[in-house]
Amino acid sequence: MQEELKAIQEEALAKVEEASDLKELQAIKVSFLGKKGSLTQVLRGMGKLSPEERPVVGEIANQVREAITNAIETKNTVLENAALEEKLQSESIDVTLPGRPVKVGGPHLLTKVIEEIEDLFIGMGYEVREGPEVETDYFNFEALNLPKDHPARDMQDSFYITNELLLRTHTSPVQARTMQEYKGEKGFKMICPGRVYRRDTDDATHSHQFTQIEGLYVDKDVKMSDLKGVLNVFAKKMFGEDRKIRLRPSFFPFTEPSVEMDISCKVCDGKGCSVCKGTGWIEILGAGMVHPNVLEMAGYDPNVYSGFAFGMGPERIAMLKYGVNDIRQFYLNDSRFLKQFHQA
Repeated sequence: MQEELKAIQEEALAKVEEASDLKELQAIKVSFLGKKGSLTQVLRGMGKLSPEERPVVGEIANQVREAITNAIETKNTVLENAALEEKLQSESIDVTLPGRPVKVGGPHLLTKVIEEIEDLFIGMGYEVREGPEVETDYFNFEALNLPKDHPARDMQDSFYITNELLLRTHTSPVQARTMQEYKGEKGFKMICPGRVYRRDTDDATHSHQFTQIEGLYVDKDVKMSDLKGVLNVFAKKMFGEDRKIRLRPSFFPFTEPSVEMDISCKVCDGKGCSVCKGTGWIEILGAGMVHPNVLEMAGYDPNVYSGFAFGMGPERIAMLKYGVNDIRQFYLNDSRFLKQFHQA
């Protein structure tokens, strides 16, 4: 048995020396020192030895086990170092190579237009207000002179969540909330930008989700001429000092009288072209004097206070100002489209 143990040691040491990777080394360890390994099988036969031989063979067996174990541990360290060195070589970085350029983004075109409009009205003394996109039927309709049976509700096909809760169809509820907040005690100027939602078929000029900016000025002795002056400043600042405006009679339940505002076509300078459909004018926004019912429901005395309101779509303004012909481009996140306006 002593000769068998020495033969196992020589074989094991030779195989350990030849091992080329950690997986192979582990297999060698199992084949010699495992539960079914060569050394273990030999030691199971020690019961057949005489009492005098057992201590001698046991000592030799321990020496063989220790020699094989030490050889495996030493080889394991060598192979681990070699694997680490190989990994470091394969993952090495040449710090002298030029870096990859990082693409720099920019504000979305709609964001740019909205911020430009905000800056313009802030400069005229308006505050910027926000409100919930999930709105109550009361603030979205009733507080704006649109009771439940009002036929004008059909003008805005809505996304209802419950009978009294819906996705807002315009940002006008923020105006109603602001008036109620002030409780009819003082005048104010405000604009309210934000997303709105209507059941509409998406195409080049329509979207079920879009943005809107509405403005409201309430105070004593506010006149239609004040509204026209503000809209004239807006048109010239957004589309150029040579733009002209005109106001056409219209209808909105929350304003009386109501108007649509057109600007002279920038493409043909009012002479008539395909953009303005030969009229020389392009519709921009709706506006009007705040309806007395709206003032009264918000706590304002319509005999003392008056006001004007206006509403515009930033998408439409951006399309006209920058020559975009499809509203869907604003929402597709196509970087080829968006990067055109980073410096606009």
